Amino acid sequence: MEYVYVGRIITTHGIKGEIKIRSNFKYKDKVFVVGNTLYIGKNYEERKILSYRVHKDYDMVMLDGLDDIDKVIHYKNLLVFVSKDQLKLSNNQYVNEDFINMSVYFNNNFIGTVVSINDMGNGNDVFVIKDRNKTIYVPKNDNFIDVVDLKNNMLLLKNVEGLV
Repeated sequence: MEYVYVGRIITTHGIKGEIKIRSNFKYKDKVFVVGNTLYIGKNYEERKILSYRVHKDYDMVMLDGLDDIDKVIHYKNLLVFVSKDQLKLSNNQYVNEDFINMSVYFNNNFIGTVVSINDMGNGNDVFVIKDRNKTIYVPKNDNFIDVVDLKNNMLLLKNVEGLV
């Protein structure tokens, strides 16, 4: 199963086991749905969503079998994932994991491979592109992306002066 990172459990809320998740995930509407499954921590512990609501900048979730603060307190700071199959993305929708190891081209020249995507806060992500000699940082937004070709594992950047 392929897992997609959606956020981090920040803390608990109240005494009935509700948890606060910090998430900048683009497709929250496909993830935080009652009945969907979340996978928590490095062991991908499987839990069904019993309830969901938004409170300030947090996604508030109740999970099956976790109905008390004592049962959820040890989940604090754990990462939260979803199964990629559960997302049911259309052809023009991508998650960050899709970009890892993509070959990147600028002006028809290979400039490197995406090794990671850094979250700069406020939903602003940056591609970290490496080749043998250097590291390049490119904002991950439509102003700089020309074509995403999942089939050929290629990312074509727009010809923006000063980008690379």
